[in-house]
Amino acid sequence: MNRPLLIFSGQSNRPLAQAIAEALGLPLGKSTTQRFANDNLFVRFEESLREGDVFIVQSFTPPVQDHLMELLMMIDAAKGASAARVTAVIPYFSYARSDKKDAPRISITARLIADLLQTAGADRVLTMTLHSPQVHGFFKIPVDHLSAEPVIANYFATRVDLENAVVVAPDAGDLKRASSLARRLGLPLAFIDKERVSDTEVRVRMLVGEVEGKTALIVDDEISTAGSLVEAVEALMQAGAKEVYAAATHGVYVGPALERIANSPVKEVAATDTCPPKAGPKLKTLTVAPLFAEAIWRIHRGESVSSLFT
Repeated sequence: MNRPLLIFSGQSNRPLAQAIAEALGLPLGKSTTQRFANDNLFVRFEESLREGDVFIVQSFTPPVQDHLMELLMMIDAAKGASAARVTAVIPYFSYARSDKKDAPRISITARLIADLLQTAGADRVLTMTLHSPQVHGFFKIPVDHLSAEPVIANYFATRVDLENAVVVAPDAGDLKRASSLARRLGLPLAFIDKERVSDTEVRVRMLVGEVEGKTALIVDDEISTAGSLVEAVEALMQAGAKEVYAAATHGVYVGPALERIANSPVKEVAATDTCPPKAGPKLKTLTVAPLFAEAIWRIHRGESVSSLFT
């Protein structure tokens, strides 16, 4: 490809963007984001983007609205600076949860975000482990959807004795993801049926599968307030599990999450660096920078990225 490959970052997760650039052997592009006295954001690229293949890394982490607006402005600025192509690299797409109208008079916000990204000028999107994969259908531009499963599988395989282990889906919605991981590791599968009481609380109704005397490996797409995780761990320990490990793609860790995890009998909780890592005695960070770097390199060269999806 004759077009130069350029990697830039918003303010949400610069360490991941820096790691991606280093994996590609490239410097992270220079850009400036400022906030005026009236609370308006201002973004500017500090180098030429003309005819460049531009990738902008930005996770939708708190403050989500600021990071979303910054990304939209960076896309618009890149198109205005004559970039040949702009790819929005969104490691954590938080609004993927708002994928349907399941209550009266609400917004299907994932569709709205897709419209905004396209209106800003994004030519394609690269993301990872959408909470609702059907969000793909909201875009009229290409979307490459990576999976963190290889990274999580390697973590469990090197951290835990798999001779007497079982993979556990913390709710029915995670069954497909957990089933795929169980097949990869050659392990049995169990799942927890839960009822959501509120945004931060859940209630376990039933555990399906045999976990007594086994090491339980919980796999989830994200950990936010850790309410679901802690309830799942308690249910597994009460059912006779020997110990419990957990891994998720997105470690958001908001509200009481860190305190809940610290006080929980869970042995260790791993999450990738799609969100900025947080420190805790039971927390472990897994990097997905090489996976994103490989995907970006293949997209830049016009090669298939399908082998990276699983």
